[in-house]
Amino acid sequence: MKIYHFVILSLIGSILLAGCGKPSTPESLKDNKYTGGYKIVKKFMTTGFAQDLAVKNNLAYIAQGEVGLMIVDISNPSNPKEISTTTDNVRGYSAKIALKDTVVYLAAGSFGITVINVSDPAQPKVTASNISIKPTKNITVSENYLFAAISEQGVKIADISYPTQPDPRGRTHTSGYARDISITSDLTKMMVACGEMGLAIYDITNFQDGFGEYPLLASCNTPGYTEAIVINEEKSLAYMACGTFGLQIIDYSDISNIHIVGSCDEGGFAKDLLYKDGKIYMATELGGLQIIDVKDPANPYLYGTILTEYALGVDIDDKYVYLADESEGLIIISIPDNDL
Repeated sequence: MKIYHFVILSLIGSILLAGCGKPSTPESLKDNKYTGGYKIVKKFMTTGFAQDLAVKNNLAYIAQGEVGLMIVDISNPSNPKEISTTTDNVRGYSAKIALKDTVVYLAAGSFGITVINVSDPAQPKVTASNISIKPTKNITVSENYLFAAISEQGVKIADISYPTQPDPRGRTHTSGYARDISITSDLTKMMVACGEMGLAIYDITNFQDGFGEYPLLASCNTPGYTEAIVINEEKSLAYMACGTFGLQIIDYSDISNIHIVGSCDEGGFAKDLLYKDGKIYMATELGGLQIIDVKDPANPYLYGTILTEYALGVDIDDKYVYLADESEGLIIISIPDNDL
């Protein structure tokens, strides 16, 4: 069995080195076993199957499938401690998570959204569940509005001026299955990862408190199945996790000609991603965590890899990367000093 595992890991390592462009310092990566200097500090088993997480003020909020929400104290990353687990009145399968102030929103597919007041992390309270925004695949919060990707139903908006009681507003139909959303900081564009259809950009300038009719500005087909999107507004770039086709980078600076400028496919199934300081941190299921240098969007390259069992969600702060792994729970990874 150990020999079998060694062979599998060796094959994965070979695949990871065969994808997009290579770093200019391969020896340093080799010395760090291709991790780029990133190191696992701690693996913390969750009570359920960790699907996604959000980190704030030394707390990790973890969506864990049928076992609802877990809150973990990560003030000492090498010794995380469970604060609470909330399952009562949490319906469905909690797959994605978003935060606003001291309120957690859990996306639960056909059971809509669960809202939990976590002002007291030791005693969270469910304030709403099974909200009629379905089937909720992912959630994005922008100012006082919640944007929900609801698969074949497109995008639904809710007012969260009262964060514990979302007020559903209008809906925008999308081509393809809406899986994730990014909103520009000036609240003028809604960028939607549309499954098999790639990227769709909608004009939300005339927002009308979430009731507006939002026209399609542009779209861009991508290979694979787009699961997640994050944008770099300064460079007008959208980074998309595209399943078996890895990372796809789209230039939307000219809305009449949005197009793919670069890509990086290093194995695994690209599921979730974040951008920070010229790097993409991407959860890729069996491929673990991939760190991709995107300073040159036309030539992204694999900077490091942390192999885990089944990486699904990712968050980051100034010193650590946090991974929600369905099999291994919460994984805390240190960022090397040269990347801080």
